[in-house]
Amino acid sequence: MKIISFVALLLLVNTTFAQVKRVDKLLDSCIKKNFNGAVLIAKNGKIEYLKYTGIANRHYNIKYSNQTIFHLFSVTKTFTAALIMQLVEQKRINLDSTISTYYPDYKGEAAKKSTIRNLLTYTSGMYHKDLDGRQMLLEAYSNDIWPLDTFITRYVSEKLIDTPGTKFNYNNGDYILLGKIIENVYGKPYEQVLKEKILIPLKMNHTGLLHHEDIIKNIDEGYSNQEGSTTALYTATNFYIDNYYSAGGIYSTPTDLLKFDQAIFNHKIFKKETADLMLTSYPKLGDVAFGFWVYPKKFGKVNTIFVERQGTGYGHHSNWIHLIDKGLTFILLSNTDTVDLNKMRMRVIAAYLGQ
Repeated sequence: MKIISFVALLLLVNTTFAQVKRVDKLLDSCIKKNFNGAVLIAKNGKIEYLKYTGIANRHYNIKYSNQTIFHLFSVTKTFTAALIMQLVEQKRINLDSTISTYYPDYKGEAAKKSTIRNLLTYTSGMYHKDLDGRQMLLEAYSNDIWPLDTFITRYVSEKLIDTPGTKFNYNNGDYILLGKIIENVYGKPYEQVLKEKILIPLKMNHTGLLHHEDIIKNIDEGYSNQEGSTTALYTATNFYIDNYYSAGGIYSTPTDLLKFDQAIFNHKIFKKETADLMLTSYPKLGDVAFGFWVYPKKFGKVNTIFVERQGTGYGHHSNWIHLIDKGLTFILLSNTDTVDLNKMRMRVIAAYLGQ
């Protein structure tokens, strides 16, 4: 029996070594194309691969390290969805109740027509003024810091252009409204609820909600391409992260994000039934779930259930993938536009799976 166990362990070690070697070789090729950031791979919560590479801050030539903090942008939406699901589990929120039930002061046409479920799946049906062209995008997110209620009144209270629940329309506004609803139900700021319900219990000590005036030690800067170049980069200096709020304002690290990943998929912050509800996809709406996308995926001969969340903004890119049936987590974070992270993640996963 001891001999069999030793052989099994040896095979496992050799398999893991081969997987890591394939990923490392692939990452080296991405580094040559100017990939900057971090790649984490974990099996059942145990880190099997973690590598930092490139420059986190080009002004001061600060390299990436295990101390670096990343902007997550829309990965924030998954935190917001998780906070909502905790309230659903506590029966303090009903997914099919309308916005006005929890936000009676909301003046948008969607108030008594769009539900919490609609907001979670980007199907509120409203016109999203903040995303209507570059000029409006600049006004909403780059020209000034708007008080939350003012932002909602100006950009997230427009008329309905679709019947709620019928058409997927990706946006920030639906999740900003969810953040406001979380505040109303708890009677506390979103940031405080985030800390009390997720960050502190999970010991996510390097994660938080970013504000424009904050000085966060070791946080990276984002860099966009200059006319498609992979070497000529520029950094955006005039956006206000506060305005992204519960739709895009969170910062974190790969290892902290893994803690959140494990809390969701191992039912540490809510029950399995709640997690299953959160991860139930809507195929007619592009496989969107609550805070994720969930769908079957094939890598060569390997079939799996693919759970993903992405975030992008001002050169920052985040990709978080969990293969439910494999117990595998892949986290890719970057601060430049030089590499297509969506394509890179597929190559990393395929390399790890040997496909």
